[in-house]
Amino acid sequence: MTTRTRERPQMRRDAAARAGKIGPNAVIQLVEALRAAGLEQAMAPVFAAVGATAWLAAPPAAMVDAAKVGRLHHAVRASLPLAASASVMADAGLRTADYLLAARIPGAVQWLLKRLPARLAARLLVAAIRAHAWTFAGSGRFSAAAGSPTRLELTDNPLCAGEHARAPVCRWHAAVFERLFQVLVSPRAQAIETSCAACGDACCRFVLTWRPGEARRLVAA
Repeated sequence: MTTRTRERPQMRRDAAARAGKIGPNAVIQLVEALRAAGLEQAMAPVFAAVGATAWLAAPPAAMVDAAKVGRLHHAVRASLPLAASASVMADAGLRTADYLLAARIPGAVQWLLKRLPARLAARLLVAAIRAHAWTFAGSGRFSAAAGSPTRLELTDNPLCAGEHARAPVCRWHAAVFERLFQVLVSPRAQAIETSCAACGDACCRFVLTWRPGEARRLVAA
């Protein structure tokens, strides 16, 4: 009982420290994607406009202010043609997922997930994503429903806060989820953002599916 009493204040302090922060890969891999697309120098004024010039030369190595990262993602999206923006953000998300696979998800866990039936692997992967949601959700609220398909929801997503768009814009998140599911659940996995706060929806919802034909039905809907 005494141990539990001591742990709870520490847990509250940890939660408070994490609030409003997001993992540095939301910046690191965006810079890498811009560099790979030959856009690093062209984006210098965009980074300057949101007070992030230093990140081009030395991306952050620790948790960073999610609101600032959100302003940066918004500014990059707004400054590029739609196709180029989607490509850069998707590449940044893929690179983020590859980093997680290489450095954050133990090899033994990956070995196990790859050998489980897809539905069970998805359930375990969702549990892991939920446990680490603070790294990509900032002060937003994450919820999930595992299954086939799997639904992931992010309410008050800091990476599209205050943005207004006609179509979903959260390609970075979608690419992270899609890559993780493709590697650990099924190579046929696809992530489709079916609602987005930038479009006025209540949350950013990502549907992960790996069954033939299901992605087409979701897009058509």
